[in-house]
Amino acid sequence: MKYAIIAAGEGSRLLKEGASRPKPLTLVNGVAMIERLIRVFIGNGASSIVVVINQASSEVDAFLRSLQREGLPLEIVVKTTPSSMHSFYALSPLLEGDDFCLTTVDTIFKEDEFSAYVKAFRSSQADGYMAVTDYVDDERPLYVATDENLHIKGFHDEVDGNCKFVSGGVYCLRPSSLEVLAGCVAEGMSRMRNFQRELVRQGADLVAYPFTKILDVDHVADIVKAERYLAGKNIL
Repeated sequence: MKYAIIAAGEGSRLLKEGASRPKPLTLVNGVAMIERLIRVFIGNGASSIVVVINQASSEVDAFLRSLQREGLPLEIVVKTTPSSMHSFYALSPLLEGDDFCLTTVDTIFKEDEFSAYVKAFRSSQADGYMAVTDYVDDERPLYVATDENLHIKGFHDEVDGNCKFVSGGVYCLRPSSLEVLAGCVAEGMSRMRNFQRELVRQGADLVAYPFTKILDVDHVADIVKAERYLAGKNIL
């Protein structure tokens, strides 16, 4: 199984608030966020890990090259893109032919929950397992509508009666999803949420997999919150 990390954003909010490191290298419990994800992925059977960074990310590039020299199975794509969906598209040639798990660099989750999630996906016949949570930590959450068996019926910008969860920004998908992605790009779409909507529109069997919490590190205050969560402390 392959894994992918979108790390092509600038992390502008962190930088404006005084962060001294690029977002992927932001330390959570003393470990760069991107390295934490890479180590978690390796612990969950990664055959390869592909990462996209922007062309201004020389410090992140150097860090990833150092991990490559350690023998970690990393492939790096350097490309500045207009949206996370386009970052995903830049990685797509390296994801063909195998199931994969994709996330952005700033997702924080419990490792045991993530391992159970990957195991559930790999033992299923569904087209995709989408990580969800009922803990809202995003400034522009994507609400996920499901049936009683957690099969996804829609993705919405506003909450409605069928939405118990929000997207956690972690996606386990089959390689057939890359054809849908290519179609989205060809039609001029952007944003990951529109790609997800297109999967539903085309009849993909997507299952919502609940996590207790998934956090995003967008602000300096989020670093402390992430550290407290991973340490099992109250963050409410």
